[in-house]
Amino acid sequence: MASTAAAEPTRRDFIHVATGAAGAVGLALLAWPLIDQMNPSASVLALSSIEFDLSPVQEGQQVTVMWRGKPVFVRHRTAKEIAEARSVPVSSLPDQLARNANLPDSAPASDQDRMFKPEWLIMIGICTHLGCIPLDHQGDYGGYLCPCHGSQYDTAGRIRKGPAPENMYIPPYSYLSPTKVKIG
Repeated sequence: MASTAAAEPTRRDFIHVATGAAGAVGLALLAWPLIDQMNPSASVLALSSIEFDLSPVQEGQQVTVMWRGKPVFVRHRTAKEIAEARSVPVSSLPDQLARNANLPDSAPASDQDRMFKPEWLIMIGICTHLGCIPLDHQGDYGGYLCPCHGSQYDTAGRIRKGPAPENMYIPPYSYLSPTKVKIG
């Protein structure tokens, strides 16, 4: 007569469980190097933030620094450039969002929302159309001109003319002192 009670575990059951556990551990040990190699390298982590001294940059001048493998334009704007950028109504812009990593995504593209200090424009220098590097102090608006397809940006990095769909991006940054900026 067959018993309805649960059968006692046998040695064979133990071997099956032990083999499965050893296989799972072996698979995890094999997969770890493949997963770990996807982490950023030490050189990338070292560039996750940079500090830049603004004092040598003269009014009207622009310098380019590299951050995370991208060019970042640091432009010391003149009073005329600031006044022209502030006189543009946001409603007339093709992209009406600030694209500023320091503000909420819904922030408007006013000149004031594109930077902390009006005289300093700090933005990623990559055209939002095809990823080209725009030329500074060019175009109809005195800002930036992408030579590849003709997109034009003003002195606040906002798209004004051409096929580029968005304003150039403002990276996360903060002022460490009146003349020192930390990007990233």
